Amino acid sequence: MSPYIPILGVLFFSAALLGVMVLASLFVGPKRYNKSKYMPYECGIDPTPRAAGGGRFPVKYYITAMMFLVFDIEIAFLYPWVVAFDQLSLFAIFAMITFLLLLCIAYFYEYKRGGMEWD
Repeated sequence: MSPYIPILGVLFFSAALLGVMVLASLFVGPKRYNKSKYMPYECGIDPTPRAAGGGRFPVKYYITAMMFLVFDIEIAFLYPWVVAFDQLSLFAIFAMITFLLLLCIAYFYEYKRGGMEWD
């Protein structure tokens, strides 16, 4: 148990520091009411009264989120492949080429839907 005592000490110190900072912000921070502070902010769109169904967001927000996910998946799979490129077999190289071609289909779909164009 003795090797873990410094780790527990750091965890205790950081928890205590977090508590002190939260309490200090309650006492030191400004307490003025600001109307704009409490207004809802939704993805750059000014809040308006909603329709009965809850309203709709423009599709470009969803396409941007989808493009972010595609980039994330691509990086998560490409990074280990690049690191071990010298030691890979021919099958692994063809598998990665197939993966990249599938990603190109996703990029082409987003391009056609207008996800890479901003007004």
